[in-house]
Amino acid sequence: MWGRCYTVLQLRKEVPVGFFDGLKRDSKQNQTIAGARAPQSQEQREAQADATYREPDPDELEVSMREVAPATYHSEPVQPLKSYKDKAPVKHVIGHTRVIGIINQKGGVGKSTTAINLAAALGEMGKQVLLIDLDPQGNCSSGLGIEKGLIQQCIYDVLLNDAPLEDVIIPDVAEGLDVAPATINLAGAEVELVSEMARENRLKDAIGSMRGKYDFVIIDCPPALGLLTVNAMVAADKLLIPIQCEFYALEGVTKLLESMKRVKSRLNPSLDIYGILLTMYDSRTILSKQVADEVREYFGRLVFSTPIPRTVKLSEAPSFGQPITQYDPRGRGSLSYIELAKEVIARG
Repeated sequence: MWGRCYTVLQLRKEVPVGFFDGLKRDSKQNQTIAGARAPQSQEQREAQADATYREPDPDELEVSMREVAPATYHSEPVQPLKSYKDKAPVKHVIGHTRVIGIINQKGGVGKSTTAINLAAALGEMGKQVLLIDLDPQGNCSSGLGIEKGLIQQCIYDVLLNDAPLEDVIIPDVAEGLDVAPATINLAGAEVELVSEMARENRLKDAIGSMRGKYDFVIIDCPPALGLLTVNAMVAADKLLIPIQCEFYALEGVTKLLESMKRVKSRLNPSLDIYGILLTMYDSRTILSKQVADEVREYFGRLVFSTPIPRTVKLSEAPSFGQPITQYDPRGRGSLSYIELAKEVIARG
């Protein structure tokens, strides 16, 4: 206690006279000002904010954008999509054109994945392939890196505006692979086709002009049994049905087969099943093996020998706009689709 008092006395001797009195006076003055300041209402605070707000100068904003992100500000011009007249010359003689529809009314079974990667694998084997995206979601188009904002015409214009199929084809998306893309406009085609004449034959008539120019025409169908799917079944020679190796694998396949029989009897007598493809197969699980055994027992020789495994690379490839044969050429998914392409060529 005595030491603390001694320290205070020493400070008073060393500090100039009146210093502490000035501190007390300033402190009292601050307390008086703080006590006199009345709290502001919400309206007063908003009025004060409006009074101090200054509209940003566009020139200053533009300069700041240039300084922060010069690469974004000076972006490269987007290259337009190629047209069919820019297609590279075909290096072999094309004989019979096989039109294959990839179909299953159940979603998420790998239709678009199979359409993209089977078409790309066939193209890399020297075949000329046309992939028709008939799904309004346009997954085949985006999965091959096609910028939908640049598409001037799509398969919708072929079905409803009588545009020639050649006018919508984007050539050489991959080796030997051309694409007839889809946009969101195709979502309204189901309703608009109802009142059209010969509505079931629109796609068949369009593909007729392409026969003899491609070895394979592959149609990616929507996950429904509407008029778009009926158009695909009428246009196709054969149907490839992907079946997921999961619990609900065979759900809906019976309904699909009934629809196929009706189309076959009334609209397309040559329609038949080309093959059954097991997708998302996981050899580590008993469920996948059981489903595969049931499908093989039911469909017999129609089931392709090559199942498509469940891999991360197959899921990643569409986000990079590449088929699996380019994104991961030595992976299990790529090798499986190459083997599938060999089976397709062998079946003729």
